[in-house]
Formats: sequence, C-alpha cells, structure tokens
Amino acid sequence: MAAMLQPQIILLKEGTDTSQGKAQVVSNINACTAVADAVRTTLGPRGMDKLIHDDKGNTTISNDGATIMKLLDIIHPAAKILVDIAKSQDSEVGDGTTTVVLLAGEFLKEAKPFIEDGVHPQNLIRSYRTASSLAINQIKEIAVSIEGKSLEEKKSLLAKCAATTLSSKLIGGEKEFFASMVVDAVLAIGNDDRLNLIGIKKVPGGNMRDSFLVNGVAFKKTFSYAGFEQQPKKFVNLKILLLNIELELKSEKENAEIRLSDPLQYQSIVDAEWNIIYDKLDKCVKSGAKIVLSRLAIGDLATQYFADRDIFCAGRVTEEDLQRVAAATGGTVQTSVNNIIDEILGSCEVFEERQVGNERFNIFNGCPSGQTATIVLRGGADQFIDEAERSLHDAIMIVRRALKNSTIVPGGGAIDMELSRYLRQHARTIAGKSQLFINSYAKALEVIPRQLCDNAGFDSTDVLNKLRQKHASGEGANYGVDINTGGIADSFANFVWEPAVVKINAINAATEASCLILSVDETVKNPKSESAQGEAAASAMMGRGRGGPAFRGRGGRGMR
Repeated sequence: MAAMLQPQIILLKEGTDTSQGKAQVVSNINACTAVADAVRTTLGPRGMDKLIHDDKGNTTISNDGATIMKLLDIIHPAAKILVDIAKSQDSEVGDGTTTVVLLAGEFLKEAKPFIEDGVHPQNLIRSYRTASSLAINQIKEIAVSIEGKSLEEKKSLLAKCAATTLSSKLIGGEKEFFASMVVDAVLAIGNDDRLNLIGIKKVPGGNMRDSFLVNGVAFKKTFSYAGFEQQPKKFVNLKILLLNIELELKSEKENAEIRLSDPLQYQSIVDAEWNIIYDKLDKCVKSGAKIVLSRLAIGDLATQYFADRDIFCAGRVTEEDLQRVAAATGGTVQTSVNNIIDEILGSCEVFEERQVGNERFNIFNGCPSGQTATIVLRGGADQFIDEAERSLHDAIMIVRRALKNSTIVPGGGAIDMELSRYLRQHARTIAGKSQLFINSYAKALEVIPRQLCDNAGFDSTDVLNKLRQKHASGEGANYGVDINTGGIADSFANFVWEPAVVKINAINAATEASCLILSVDETVKNPKSESAQGEAAASAMMGRGRGGPAFRGRGGRGMR
C-alpha cells in the first residue's frame, strides 16, 4: 500500500518533450535520410540543380551540396549535423560536399535494420570506426603521387583535377576552358594561403567564353568626379601610390571656433585650408607615382589637379582590392603623404582602363611580385554567374589541395567500389557480428556509383554488377562509371581524377557524423517558458510609467 502511495517524481518542467530509446535513434536516422534525399540528385556530371527561393525573395540556383544545405534552413537537431559536415567539407577541401552528405545518410540507412533488431548502437559505432580507418589506409595505398613532375606536366594534371570538379557544375560544358584558367590563377599566388588574393569579378552579359584571367589585379571603375575623363587611361612601367586618406577640402568641425579682430584675416584662414590640400597633392605628384589609389574619397579638386599633370587617380577603392593591389605591386598603403620614398611605391608593367560589357575595369598587368590573379566572369543571368563563381571556388580549392597534398585517386565511383570490395574481403576474416556491420559499411560506399548512374538515367543495378565483377577480378581497381556510354570505363585513363584528400575527408566526416547520430538515444526539448516571458514584459511596462498598481493611488498631490 505504501509503495502505491509514493508520489511521482517530477524532474522536468511541464510541457517538456522527451523521447528516448530505440524509437529516437530510428527517428533521427529517418530525418538524416530525408536530408540526404534532398541533395541526392545533384551528384555527378548529370546531376540536377536545385532552385531555392528564400523569404527575402532571393532566388539561388545551385548544384553545390554545401550551398543547398545552408539555404535549406533545417530545424531538426540531428539533421543539422549533416549541414555542419557539408560546411566543414566545403571549407576544408572545397569539393565533395554532396558526397559527404550522401555517405552519412547511407551509413545511417544501413545501420537502421540493425538498430530495429535490437543491436546496441555502440557495437555499430565501433565497427564503423574500424571500417573507416581501414578504408582511409587503403585510399593512401591506392593514391598516385604527382610530385616531382615538371611544371608543364603538373599543370596538365592539376587541370584534369579541376575539370573533374567542374564537370558536375553548371559550367561543365566549358570545363577545359575554366580548368586551365583556375590552374593559372592558383599557380600565380604561389604558396600563399590567402584565398582572397584570387579575385573573382562578375560582369553580366556576353557568354562564358568571354571570361578572362588577369595576371594581376582588376577592379571596377570607382565613383569619379569631373576631370576624370581628362586623365590618361593607359601607362607602361609606372609607379603606384596607395593611400588611406581623403584628398578633398574638409570643412571645419561644427564646434571649431575662430575669433577674428580683422576681416582681412578671414581670407588667410580660407587660404590655409586650400594650402593644406594643395600641399598634399603636390607631395603626391613629387613622389613620381603615375597612379594614385585611395581607400577614401578623392575629391573634384584633386581629380582635376591630377588630370592636369597626367596622373590617374581612383578614390573609394574597396579594402580588399587595395590590399590585392598592394600584394601584387609590392607597394604599401600609406596613411600620410609626408616622406614618400620609392620603397613604399608599387610598380607594374602595364595599367589600362578597359571596357568589359557595360562596366569599365581598371586592370594592372605584369606585377613584379605576381602574388595575385583576378578572374573576370561573364554570363547571361545573375544567378548563372553566381553559380559559376561558386563552381570556380570549388575548383580553386581542389587545385590548391592537389598542389599541397599531391596524391590523386580515380573518380567516377572507382575508388568507392574498390574500398567496398576491400572491406567485404576484410569482413570475411572477422568473427562475430562485426562482420555484418563492416559488410553494411562496404555496401553503403556503393551509393556513390549507384547515384551517378541513377542521375544519368542508366540502369544502376546492371552497371554496379559489372563494376563488382571488374573489381573482384583484381585488375579493375581504377574502373568507375562511364557517364557518356552508360557502361564502365577506366577512370584513370579517362582523366577522371580527384585529390585523395577529398575522399579521405569525406569518409572521415561522414563516419563521424553517423557515429554521433547513432550514439544519441534521447532528445529533450525544453518548452518555451511563455509565462516567464509574459511576466518579464509586464514588469518592463510597469517600470516605464507611474509605478506599480500598489503605489498608483497614493502619488500625486501629497498628503491632505
């Protein structure tokens, strides 16, 4: 009787949503599978694009996994993990964002029947981690190094890697044209890690083939005053002065006060203002620079002054462009025009102002340090150019990674099939349940070639059977899906290559994410404390007016 009368223990606030146990793990797996299905069709050269329309009315057309995942605005807490791994893949490697989401979704899908049958998630996690480290070691063994090749050979190898990345993008039709452009841009910045040294400028109009690479800096003509058109628009072997000061007449501050005893003194004050600006301009001219660029405004007086002395000037140049000009020309940005010496001036071989579409561009070519490059992108619609920019970002990242970690693996699903075969073979040597789990991990890896076939409209079962047979024969390790014929082909011979680091990162991230989701067995969702919010709002209102209700009647005219 006493046991029956024991009070119920209330731990959590009323309205707290808790779900736990096997059902919770399965629910999380289903959420992640739904997210993977959203990007599934974007994989590969024949992948479809997604059009995402947000609440602000912006339209984005993209086929990049990370971009789509960011814009989807997912609220499910477990599925958000997939968004995070897509972002980390994008920032770390640049490509393989769809691959990483698909792999994580597939690992979880393969784990689902085991969870439903009562297998403890920790057993699965242990086996998945083992399989992941085995797969990564195998990738390192299969990978081919491109180290020690001549510059020309290296260039063509890197262009092949860039072309593989671009083949699945909207600009895939012109992948050779853009691949060589990307390789030249990355080699131009050398060993510098800063991505912002490669500028991408977008100009609507023309077609993709009108895009060009500047081995230096290019930026749009800035706001200009009268006198600008009289300035020369082309120079050869010139000096450049970079400033971070205003070159215009500045009115005195409102609180400045000058007392005059004689009206004639007023003119001397006005003259002093003019003398200050003329002194600054004179020092700029004496420095020997033929181009003056400033982060702040260059006024109409200065513009005309420079035009009369055959000097080109541009004010309100963006911080990023000014830093890139400084990096390319070897100049230093100055905050004063006093004591300008030759060492702080930048130099370049050719400067010209060129019309690109309906924009005018200032272009600096033949820069001595050569530590920067600019790609000017052309195209029809704004959305198209935006997507082209995202595609080029992926290709630039891939080429940088391939330069640093100079090992490559065959693409087109070849490496995935080879890892799957290797893991299945390894699983046979293991006794116990682990064998089944590693087998399911191996099966999940086949999602990449299967999806490549589905997206291209081929019979995936037929192609996968051919691939399994070829890989099992021991001599088809480089065979992957042939997108053009619907059969199988040697990816290595067809130059479908990708850096090994892309695959290693993808498998690592996908395994970690799936293990993390499998290890969660309870979700607690705290209710929004509406009453607390209401009370806080009410007390704030009270504080503003005549005091609380307790004091309202007393105030006013004092005691009678």
